[in-house]
Amino acid sequence: MTHLFQAVRNLDSGAEILRHRAYGMIEVAAGQLVQIKLKPWPKLVSIVEARWIRGWKQGWNRRDVCRLYYNQPRLHRNYLTLNYIESSHDTRWQSIVKALAIFDEIAYLKQSDAILAELSNAAISDRLMQRLGWARHREDSPQRHWIKRFYGEYPATIRRRQPSNSIHRRSHNSGGSPPI
Repeated sequence: MTHLFQAVRNLDSGAEILRHRAYGMIEVAAGQLVQIKLKPWPKLVSIVEARWIRGWKQGWNRRDVCRLYYNQPRLHRNYLTLNYIESSHDTRWQSIVKALAIFDEIAYLKQSDAILAELSNAAISDRLMQRLGWARHREDSPQRHWIKRFYGEYPATIRRRQPSNSIHRRSHNSGGSPPI
């Protein structure tokens, strides 16, 4: 039986659950995984909400915590979207990098072709994104769209678990080239 809300605290024991759940929040504290909260619907964030939440939460949250919200779109199951990263003034770089590494592992478990993100925070530089393995995407757009491509080749830092069976997700794109 699938629960609407679940929490995974260990990537090894929760790998099968993570493969099949599309919406989640990775929580890292002090550079260590706390949990991955899984939910039945996507995280939708607006610019207004992001700025309001940031101002409100940073005032009271003085811990080394990073929360990364992601979705797996229903019509594009071979992609993940990084929707939002929440942190405080006391969040260390190690916690942010750990959350991103866990997200890469989830992409590997799901055999995702790529992760997509739209940056709204000007403090995140293009140089930083490139150092983290991302590339500009949709150069014609005024927004800052980024993509981290895998197409079967994942970072060496990912612990090699058994990935999902990827046969079903290739059927809609039999041309061999990625749809993006």
